[in-house]
Amino acid sequence: MGILSFLEKKAKPVIGLDISSTSVKLLELSRHGDRYRVETYSVKPLPPNAVVEKNINDQEAVAEVIKAMVKQSKTKLKHAAVAVAGSAVITKMIDLPAGLSDDAMETQISLEADQYIPFPLEEVAIDFELQGVSPRNPDQVEVLLAACRRENVEMRVNVLQLSELVPEKVDIEAYSMERAFELISEQLEDQEGQVVAVIDIGATMTTLSVLVDGKTVYTREQLFGGKQLTEEIQRRYGLSREEAGLAKKQGGLPDDYESEVLAPFKEAVVQQVTRSLQFFFSASQYNDVDYIILAGGVASLEGLVNLIEEKLGTQTVVANPFARMSVSSRVNAVSLANDAPSLMIVTGLAMRSFD
Repeated sequence: MGILSFLEKKAKPVIGLDISSTSVKLLELSRHGDRYRVETYSVKPLPPNAVVEKNINDQEAVAEVIKAMVKQSKTKLKHAAVAVAGSAVITKMIDLPAGLSDDAMETQISLEADQYIPFPLEEVAIDFELQGVSPRNPDQVEVLLAACRRENVEMRVNVLQLSELVPEKVDIEAYSMERAFELISEQLEDQEGQVVAVIDIGATMTTLSVLVDGKTVYTREQLFGGKQLTEEIQRRYGLSREEAGLAKKQGGLPDDYESEVLAPFKEAVVQQVTRSLQFFFSASQYNDVDYIILAGGVASLEGLVNLIEEKLGTQTVVANPFARMSVSSRVNAVSLANDAPSLMIVTGLAMRSFD
């Protein structure tokens, strides 16, 4: 069992790469003073089934797409940060005696890990991050332990190497989301102890992350996403997957689309959001959230925010991590604004340059 660093700090500048089920997103940020600037970004679709539910099936196909994106983006950076899905990771807070050296802490964690991890240790990549003094005992420190099936990490590392990039960071999606959320929280009316639900609705997966005071306290993934709308468009109007995907974005569908296809899908999204929050309330001491932040490709559906606000009575905002950033002249600002809600994870990854 090796200790693999997918949490440690201090890095070279990296490009963020978010590999999802249907696309790869690339982002490079720079920072001047306390302002970020978008240097380059792109989103490219993946061939069908190259990635299924966040597991990489076809490493060569994914690497080809990344190679093309890197070339097109003209980035000078060679180091990259990627993330594994939350469902692939086990995290646990543990207390250890204060004053241990890193090596001693590593040994102690290796000894304790098998209590917390339901897989054979040789199949697991483990990392840890010191959180500070334990709130339960001042003589101990609180340590975040993260463990992931080694194959999940290795697949992503291999894909980067096949893309002729240097794997610098393998992060966890929930922590990338948390990092990007710093940019969103600046846009909210600031209240101490704010409970914020970030609901990221991608093509096939919906992820709820609940943050209290900017720290993730709960995450949950469910199989539901924009692909359901695309499939319904295909089915009803006899279109190919590509045609349906384009029509969904650009319009031009028959008159009954709004009432017969889009409205029921939006209702399904509201139900999904409601259900996700109910799971959270039943598993925690909370029974309300102050804000809902909608992220992912589905977030920008017209009228969805109002529908959720109306049904749940909670202030709802579409995620835009770039609201206060400047943008390089080679970036298409209109595309960036349209894609912004689905770029939360890749933004969190690109921010690893400045740890």
